[in-house]
Amino acid sequence: MKKALVLAGGIAQVALIEELKSRGYRTLLADMNPGCVAAKYCDEFYPVSAMDVEGIIALAKEQNADMVLTACADQIIVAEVETCEALGLKTYLDLETVKLVSDKHYMKDVFIKNSIPTSRYVVLDHFDAEKIAGLNYPIVVKPVDAYSARGVRRCNNLEEVEEFLPDAIEISRTKTAVVEEFVAGEELTVEAFVCKGKATVLCIGSKNKLKNGRFVLSGSLYPAEISDELTEEIKQTTQKIADAFHLDNSPININMITDGNHGYVLEFCARTGGFVKYEITRIMSGFDPIKAIVDMHEGIDPVVGEVKPENRYLMTCYLYCSEGVLDHYEGFEDMHEKGIISRYYLVRNKGHQFKGITSQGDRAAGFFVQDDNYDKLLEKYETALKNLKILDKNGNDLVRRDLM
Repeated sequence: MKKALVLAGGIAQVALIEELKSRGYRTLLADMNPGCVAAKYCDEFYPVSAMDVEGIIALAKEQNADMVLTACADQIIVAEVETCEALGLKTYLDLETVKLVSDKHYMKDVFIKNSIPTSRYVVLDHFDAEKIAGLNYPIVVKPVDAYSARGVRRCNNLEEVEEFLPDAIEISRTKTAVVEEFVAGEELTVEAFVCKGKATVLCIGSKNKLKNGRFVLSGSLYPAEISDELTEEIKQTTQKIADAFHLDNSPININMITDGNHGYVLEFCARTGGFVKYEITRIMSGFDPIKAIVDMHEGIDPVVGEVKPENRYLMTCYLYCSEGVLDHYEGFEDMHEKGIISRYYLVRNKGHQFKGITSQGDRAAGFFVQDDNYDKLLEKYETALKNLKILDKNGNDLVRRDLM
């Protein structure tokens, strides 16, 4: 039987494992956390960090893996490509490209050189007031190579840059951070796929953030309510990104901000968006990025075909918790059975300790609501939010509704 080694054990990897099993693979999972969500879905679990390239190569050799892959994971894709190149296995990016698209410094430089609209920036490895002096406030600091909004902070003055910059630098593997001008407007999330060099936009959503000043995503609304002209501009920008980074066959996830007339690229990844973006993309476009990812690792060129837009609104919501220890979830199946929520995802196991909210990786659960009517969609959202609970052993509800 063919063997596939999956890196990281999140929700997206559950879908990846299920797709691999449907194709006859024995699934091996590498993750440092034995309690990760995907652990109970794989055939064999190995407590190896998905970022430990040497450990992954050794495991793949030992198990004679026919395939090594991940999905919807930013920095882990670097480990995947390093492993595949070392072992002569198929993957959809080469090592030089994957390292470059994971580096926000290089990314911003390519944007500017290729007339891809973005904000002005500098890159720092220490606080330097002189280099920042040419930028207009507010300013955003972010690690060059982190993900899930880790270390991303908005700064309204030089003192705040000096306060928050060291954290962004420390989080970065290269110990550098991007310091860029903040562009006011509505933030958009774009899912696309490149097939033989042609980029196809699959869906565009508008993003909502928690009210904690840390750029942590609380959910999104699909489709984003933007003009046809802006939609066309986004399609052109997506193709420019594919061309500039020489992407042949690859998923693309873009974070943008719009003033209502034009879109400005904040950053992009050569992967499907994190957490359950693969499922959102499938619902909103009819295209399954998980199947396409496995195709590419089998040496099959993906085909997008005709995009079939979903007619209904879809709102995603991610729940975060105050500090405490998870005992159980309540209300999710009931809300699903009543048709209030269409899907839900429980991320943590009993006994998980919530330590605060600093990035999207701290989410405890997620759910979707769908409806033809926007007002009814909001009613479903409010009903779900009131009835879904994440409880500690004393019955205290840990959900931070005040931040949503």
